[in-house]
Amino acid sequence: MSTFERLRALGWVVISVLYFLLAERLAASAATGLATGAWEELWFRVFLLVLLIVGYAAMGYTSEQQKHPVRTMGLMRRDGWRNELALGAALGWAGMVACVLPMALSGGLYIYFYWSWAHFGRLFLDLATLGAAAVAEEVAFRGYPFQRLIDATGPVTATVLAALGFGMLHLGNPDATAASTLTTILAGWLLALAYLRTRALWVPIGLHFAWNAAMGIVFGLPVSGLTEFSPLMKTYAYGPLWLTGGGYGPEGSAIAILVLLALLVVMMMATRSLKYRWAIPEIVPGGIPVDIDAISRRQHEAAMGPPTQAAPALVQIGGAPSTVTPKTMPAAAGAGNTWVTVRDESAEANAEKPVDGQAGSETREP
Repeated sequence: MSTFERLRALGWVVISVLYFLLAERLAASAATGLATGAWEELWFRVFLLVLLIVGYAAMGYTSEQQKHPVRTMGLMRRDGWRNELALGAALGWAGMVACVLPMALSGGLYIYFYWSWAHFGRLFLDLATLGAAAVAEEVAFRGYPFQRLIDATGPVTATVLAALGFGMLHLGNPDATAASTLTTILAGWLLALAYLRTRALWVPIGLHFAWNAAMGIVFGLPVSGLTEFSPLMKTYAYGPLWLTGGGYGPEGSAIAILVLLALLVVMMMATRSLKYRWAIPEIVPGGIPVDIDAISRRQHEAAMGPPTQAAPALVQIGGAPSTVTPKTMPAAAGAGNTWVTVRDESAEANAEKPVDGQAGSETREP
């Protein structure tokens, strides 16, 4: 890309970031006026998601003339997208189990259960909230702004900047520490890698949602310092800060850092086939029609040489001596061993006529 095109893409990145901040304010105001309590958080996430999809789709249509901007930002329903979502969910679940297992083995988990019907109803509300939050954050950090950042700076720099921004966004969460910020930056790196390997948001969404749902709803631990996503159980972890993460939750522990580093390697292996299927750059022809089949056919013919034709069968015409047999005259390649003799009647007639000066009449004796 030219320098002007890179600067233009960077300008759209700035516009998309400013729009994200504005969308957050609008969504918070709308949710506050519409609902209270647990429903307010759900409506906030839903309003934010809708605003981001509509706004970024409009930007894609305006800036890049995208015919299908929602699909282009990574939300296309392509073949196998459910499997990609399940793959991300499996990686997120496995990663969180690996974070919690050392705490459980050390005997530092104390769990309190809540069995009222109100808490069971809250379960579905929290699942919907975490789902909308995962999709909204992926659209914001791995969708249209991230794509334009790749155009402006390249995939490596764009990944670093997006991961730093993802970590900075969580600095204001309760009980945030330097370790939790580093963990969030690594998580942003992992999610960006998932997008780059698949060129879609399904694997990042599945991983993001399953990670948070397992941490908050299944294990009852704080989600990035937030404790309102544990309707059925509350878990208190006791032990050193490097093991439990303190009030921030497992994401503030040293175990989470090691797990995320391992997940980077696992992600590379698990998305290998998806990379070859979706992430290979598309070859755009330069305006000259190219028939690949015709080219390969001509190359094959040139290598094999001109086609050989079978020689016609040998036919003997007239006067063939009786001694000539297929043994004395071999047949041509591809010909049979059948001889055809054609009689020359004119030659036989000439042989019967008398020659001048020779006896052509009866010899008379005196």
